[in-house]
Amino acid sequence: MIKPPLLHGETQRLKSLHSLKILDTQPEERFDRITRLAQLVFDVPIALVSLVDRERQWFKSKQGLDATETPREISFCGHAIADSQVFVVANATNDQRFCDNPLVVNDPNIRFYAGYPLSSMVGDRIGTLCIIDREPREFTPADVEKLELLGQLVEQELFVLRQATTDELTGLVNRRGFHMTGNHILDICKRLGQPATLVLFDMDGLKTINDSKGHKEGDAAIRDFGGCLVKAYRDSDVVARIGGDEFAVLFAGATQQDISSLVTRLQEHVLTRNSSEPDRAPLDFSHGIAEFDPRHGISLQVLTSDADLEMYARKRRKKRLA
Repeated sequence: MIKPPLLHGETQRLKSLHSLKILDTQPEERFDRITRLAQLVFDVPIALVSLVDRERQWFKSKQGLDATETPREISFCGHAIADSQVFVVANATNDQRFCDNPLVVNDPNIRFYAGYPLSSMVGDRIGTLCIIDREPREFTPADVEKLELLGQLVEQELFVLRQATTDELTGLVNRRGFHMTGNHILDICKRLGQPATLVLFDMDGLKTINDSKGHKEGDAAIRDFGGCLVKAYRDSDVVARIGGDEFAVLFAGATQQDISSLVTRLQEHVLTRNSSEPDRAPLDFSHGIAEFDPRHGISLQVLTSDADLEMYARKRRKKRLA
């Protein structure tokens, strides 16, 4: 068996994949209807939308297979994403790369494989639409064209998903994406008995910026504040713009006590931005914090409401002191 190659630009490829916030999410009809169609068109027992993570391939959609993921080092899809063309294995038992592969020797007893490499919006190959048969078979140029068309349908759905969960102005996760990802994270934290902490941020004075300098400057201030959030917090945190001047960061595995230094880190980035661009409208913010206790398992909606109450209490105190 020959393991899949490690790709050039692997870090960027994984960044593109993880930015979709799709790994370990529930099945969706938008993808299932395509794998069902692939299964029907090619008359195969197995059809998958497979996403190739750092050490595993995970199936967003699957027909004819019980497994939800397999190790990347034995995956056919790991080989498929190494090229931009459809990857075909006509008979795995005669192919030195796969003849002793566990997926060939054991269940699901792969003999034939064809995978269309799925590309992100920036061209990174993140997974495949693949079909599998337990008998060897030929794959004609017409078959390749059909699989390409179905693969392009998957890419369109990934594009729609990306657009639907991304804030256009800042590039951060939007409200919809925040609730999708946040609820998933809290569910995992509850199962693992781990805390989580939500911090809400509200930009102070955005209305004044819009009124005095115009909405173009206001939009620039929003983008800059989003940039400060990204610089301040880890890639593993969910950083989102959930409203006009409202942002949220969900910290998995962190208590409220852990957060104070992280808020200070954001303040430092905001001060650096203000001092480095004195001609721009200065940034300022208020924040509120709410902690998730896995023993009680409150919803993201309740957590957000609690943080919101604290944030506006801080904002009122700030106005009184001004």
